[in-house]
Amino acid sequence: KFVGQQRLSGGPAYSVVSFPLLVALAIYTARGHFVNHIECFCSLVDRGDLYLWKWLYSLFSNLADKGERGMAPQNAEEEDECLSGAQLVAKALKMQKVEYIFGIVGIPVTEIAIAAQASGIKYVGMRNEQSASYAASAVGYLTGRPGVCLVVSGPGLVHALAGMANANMNCWPLIVIGGSSDRNQETMGAFQEFPQVETCRLYSKFSARPSSLEAIPAVIEKAVRSSIYGRPGACYVDIPGDFVNQQVNKSAVRYVECCPAPPISMAEELAVSKAASFIAHSRKPLLIIGKGAAYAHAEDSIRKLVDQCGLPFLPTPMGKGVVPDNHPCCVAAARSRALQSADVIILLGARLNWILHFGLPPRFRPDVKIIQVDICAEELGNNVRPAAALLGDIKAVTEQLLEHLNRKLWKYPSGTEWWSELQAKMKSNEETSKALALRKHPLMNYYTVFHHIRELLPKDCILVSEGANTMDIGRTILPNYHPRHRLDAGTFGTMGVGLGFATAAAMVTKDRNPESRVVCIEGDSAFGFSGMEVETMCRYNLPVIIIIVNNNGIYSGLDADSWKKVLELGEPAIRAPPVCLLPNAHYEQIASAFGGKGYFVQTPEELQAALKRSLAENHAPSLINVMIDPQSDRKEQDFHWLTRSNL
Repeated sequence: KFVGQQRLSGGPAYSVVSFPLLVALAIYTARGHFVNHIECFCSLVDRGDLYLWKWLYSLFSNLADKGERGMAPQNAEEEDECLSGAQLVAKALKMQKVEYIFGIVGIPVTEIAIAAQASGIKYVGMRNEQSASYAASAVGYLTGRPGVCLVVSGPGLVHALAGMANANMNCWPLIVIGGSSDRNQETMGAFQEFPQVETCRLYSKFSARPSSLEAIPAVIEKAVRSSIYGRPGACYVDIPGDFVNQQVNKSAVRYVECCPAPPISMAEELAVSKAASFIAHSRKPLLIIGKGAAYAHAEDSIRKLVDQCGLPFLPTPMGKGVVPDNHPCCVAAARSRALQSADVIILLGARLNWILHFGLPPRFRPDVKIIQVDICAEELGNNVRPAAALLGDIKAVTEQLLEHLNRKLWKYPSGTEWWSELQAKMKSNEETSKALALRKHPLMNYYTVFHHIRELLPKDCILVSEGANTMDIGRTILPNYHPRHRLDAGTFGTMGVGLGFATAAAMVTKDRNPESRVVCIEGDSAFGFSGMEVETMCRYNLPVIIIIVNNNGIYSGLDADSWKKVLELGEPAIRAPPVCLLPNAHYEQIASAFGGKGYFVQTPEELQAALKRSLAENHAPSLINVMIDPQSDRKEQDFHWLTRSNL
């Protein structure tokens, strides 16, 4: 009946549909499940019987799965049912509360993606494995439960290594599942053969191949547990190609229950008392809030600490929003002065790495006392010996500190010389930025663009940002009011994360907070790393707003006339400056090509109009290509952003 209706309505003639297939579909329809998968059926029929039969097999097997149906076994024959390796992987992920898979399918992992969808896990097909791994890691940060990146063997896995390394450096949970060569072809030069388990050990906390189909649930549970326990990070599970369709009796499989949330550890009371004493006797205290505090969901405890003790605080880039940026104790606008002059610094989930200039002079006082709070013992004492080292969960340790300070009835006075110094510096920097934003010039600069974006952005939007000046200047001007609402290049300084992060954030917000928007602000160079993911956003109806701040280059570029003169000098590969990109590139047309909305803007008025229309669009992505002065730069800084060795 279905095939006949399609033919009568001018739809495709499914010539490959056979009588046994129609019988199977009739049975499936009778069970009330056909409608949910009709689109998948239509897309697979024309690809031939092989894919179609695999898809049907997966769905029928899923129907027979008592655990997912909540039905009791009817007889001994049902008890002896067999599952494929692909179904075992999907079932194990479902048991571990995995909600999202990002990847690119192919031999030998296509069946895993199909089985995952049949079990209720959302699968998002990306255009590059790097973006898929970035997206899956962002899910881990946003939800506390790892996302999964599903990749093919060899080159597919190699592409995903970037996301694994990035997740490890950011301390975000991530599971990468890679297909690999059949076991009986190892060392023979099999298709895409590669030492995957060994390679991933360099980029992960845990890397393993199940020894048998029966062991798959246990290995996946350990991977999920390892990714979220202790310092979070990436884990890898290798699935040989011959495992995917191999069958095993369900009764032989050792299922593992969902691993619980990580245990909460607290710091030693003596160390907490020592830290509280240092804080109470400080003259110029400073609280630094890192993304570790955001991941730990410590916002309520930290907000209470700031409010009750009156501590000046400075968020790291992804620590923004743990306490709102508009809080009166936020001194982000006087960052350099705060770091350079504080005598006691409390580090909450932040590391003394390049982002915080290693905690060393001249960016810090030589005699500064560091109170370091971290979940990872190995991190304590890196680069600077802390005056007090508090090992434990950020939220729990913050509550311990607050309890000790409350006993002392201590609050930092608001009228101190330290507060006056910080407030004066903040006022000066804000006035400088405002003057740059309001400067009259035929071409906009970074500050003008961000000034007008700030006026329209919803307070609850998730901001994704990458690029050089685009990310750095945007961080200082665009505020965050909620935790885990900013994603950027992070500890690894990774370019190319933007659209993958934005895709993940859009999937999560669609399920958990559909009214919230995702705004991805990119430099034109950064956009080039993952621009094809615009098609992914269009395919899944994700209304992400992408704003490209286009200066025709990396750091800086040339205008069209200057570029033309460069070409007249001879071969571009010899004459063109390495930082230059093509002037006035119309990136917005990429969105239009896939059914999204594209806007090319050159004035503040055009920018505001395009952003208003984009915010009103709820079903497709929008891309605003904002042209700025190619020589636009940051305001003068007290220090270079990157601390270099004196050598």
